[in-house]
Amino acid sequence: MADPYTILGVERGASEAEIKKAYRKLAKELHPDKNKDNPKATARFSEVTQAYDLLTDADKRARFDRGEIDGDGNPAAPFGYGGGQQGGFQPSGFGGGDADMSDIFEGLFGGAGRRGGGGFSGGFGGFGRRPAPKGANVAYRLAVAFEDAAKLAPQRITLRDGKTIDLKLPAGVETGTQMRLGGKGEEGPGGPGDAIVTIEVQPHRFYERVGDDIRVDLPVTLTEAVLGGQVRVPTPDGPVMLTVPKGSSSGKVLRLKGRAFHRKAGGRGDLLVTLMVELPADDAALTAFAQGWEDKGNPRARMGV
Repeated sequence: MADPYTILGVERGASEAEIKKAYRKLAKELHPDKNKDNPKATARFSEVTQAYDLLTDADKRARFDRGEIDGDGNPAAPFGYGGGQQGGFQPSGFGGGDADMSDIFEGLFGGAGRRGGGGFSGGFGGFGRRPAPKGANVAYRLAVAFEDAAKLAPQRITLRDGKTIDLKLPAGVETGTQMRLGGKGEEGPGGPGDAIVTIEVQPHRFYERVGDDIRVDLPVTLTEAVLGGQVRVPTPDGPVMLTVPKGSSSGKVLRLKGRAFHRKAGGRGDLLVTLMVELPADDAALTAFAQGWEDKGNPRARMGV
């Protein structure tokens, strides 16, 4: 892979916010769902995601900036290897002088290449013992339904080779959580790289996540609010019964413990249910009742009005 900064179109000193902004823009343009008939866009999406994953990993970014790894996360070529501008060994020493190159090479290569009076044969010795580099990592993004993330339902992902794997989501999973699948990347001389799966928890039509808790607005009738009683409440694990206290007003929050997201430290968050009293429109009986009932209270007094 090329320079990840170039792939995302950001400067080397870019902040994490700038990197995320650049990634979101490219990911929106290149997402496979929008480019089903464009394999080049799909490949580019994978490249952009891999660059983003590297630059948002503080350790990997620092190692890349120091030249220790390449854009694929693999170890960079060792000193003097690869024939760059400073490739090729100078017999007169480093930067002049009469240094004994046989001693220097012995230090670099463990003496394996030295024969007799400092001559070399049979290759570079120490380099030959370096482990062969693994193949490149492959980046995937997995959309997970809100309820599935909350209850840690197993997820199935299809890899590039067409094989499918069932993933067990970790406690505390959220958008941006990464899962590593060892040996499921591209093949390389030292074996395959890994697959890096980034989770995207999908929004829900009536749930809202707050940390490991979930908020939900629950419509109730005027009768249920005034007289109280048992009502059904949806949860990620299925509906349960909730007791509404007598005389409940809109905005009253009730708590169902252990019905939200699994916490990293153990246990689960709570479902926070906000009661919302819904009045029927154009109900003659309700209108007649309100007209004949005198309420002398002022619910806005605490607001100074």
